[in-house]
Amino acid sequence: MPTRHAGLPRAARGRLAGGFLLFLLSSFGQTFFVSLFSDDIRADHGLSHGGFGSLFMLATLAGALALTRVGGVVDRWSARTVVLVSVPALALGAAAMALATHVLTLFLALFVLRLFGQGMMTHTSFTLMGRWFDRGRGRATSVAALGLNAGEALLPLAVVAVAAAARWREVWWLAAAAVLLSLWPLVALLGGGRGPGGRPGERPARGARDRTRREALRDPGFHLLVAAMAAPALVGNTVFFHQAHLGELRGWPPEVLASAFTAYAAVTVVANLAGGHLVDRFTALRTVPFYLLPLGCGLLVLAAVDEPWGAFAFMALYGVTNGLSLGLFGAVWPEMYGTAHLGAIRSVVVAVLVFASAAGPGVTGLLIDAGVAYPPQVAALGAYCLAASLAAAAATRARRGSGSRPR
Repeated sequence: MPTRHAGLPRAARGRLAGGFLLFLLSSFGQTFFVSLFSDDIRADHGLSHGGFGSLFMLATLAGALALTRVGGVVDRWSARTVVLVSVPALALGAAAMALATHVLTLFLALFVLRLFGQGMMTHTSFTLMGRWFDRGRGRATSVAALGLNAGEALLPLAVVAVAAAARWREVWWLAAAAVLLSLWPLVALLGGGRGPGGRPGERPARGARDRTRREALRDPGFHLLVAAMAAPALVGNTVFFHQAHLGELRGWPPEVLASAFTAYAAVTVVANLAGGHLVDRFTALRTVPFYLLPLGCGLLVLAAVDEPWGAFAFMALYGVTNGLSLGLFGAVWPEMYGTAHLGAIRSVVVAVLVFASAAGPGVTGLLIDAGVAYPPQVAALGAYCLAASLAAAAATRARRGSGSRPR
């Protein structure tokens, strides 16, 4: 893949745009978007912080388990078929949120949003980028992941603006309409390519020796790397989900956190693009042990600083780690296990990340209800990031030492 994306063939440029749109659509099932409505949802359904956090956790866990069963279809179905199933399902989840008047309906809506938003949208984009691109895999994934960065930068401010003139349920109707309107351009951009070789005339992406999901699960290095790659999902979803509670503790107005999201998204874009080049130059296996260090420092700042600048410092440092993680997440698994069974392997990885994104808000909400102070919990997450960095270093050192490096 050439360094300049403008020099790519038209089909490849379309697929990059399709990957970007998949990431953008995933925003509607991401924690940062759902959490924007947490106060309204809890008020309408009479839920406490722990009650809503537990419901969110259970819905996300159910989605993660379902993803391990359905994620492998990306290895067998065309991209067009996957999109024709997943996008309408995501729109249905957004409509269910708008209609939910009972806790059971709310649970089902959250389940669909998490499975087809955070789950299938990102899983499909990561898998297709990892399979369709070769030497520029890191940069291709970084470009596609800009869709999520765009959603994180624009949607919180858009929701604040629209909520001034509409009720929160009407915002979800608008989200459902936006998802459905994206279906046709997404199908046109991604085409029907599938499989390790994609369309005729394309080279299969290079990587390590192809391994099955069973072989990957038997590898100790797999579990160490998953622990490291799950950290941004665990931390981000925990902090974002309880952002209103954090704002109350610090005395920050809503505008502070909304503006901090924009700063976070800007830093993430820069780190994302830089990370793609780092991955393509040094490989993901050499880069992954270092990417959690900014996040660990940011969590310590957030735990200790009461002033608004602490929110911006945390968001900027988290943006560095999150931006680097996007390119890494698309490249590390093909480097470790090849591309033939990439969809099946990645479905397990994504399920673990979804589990982490659910466990953080749920456990933290229960601890808040039990009277455990929130700042020490944030500091504990920082310690986890440091430990996960050491685990990733051990896993990648063992892989490089085994002589089974890609390229």
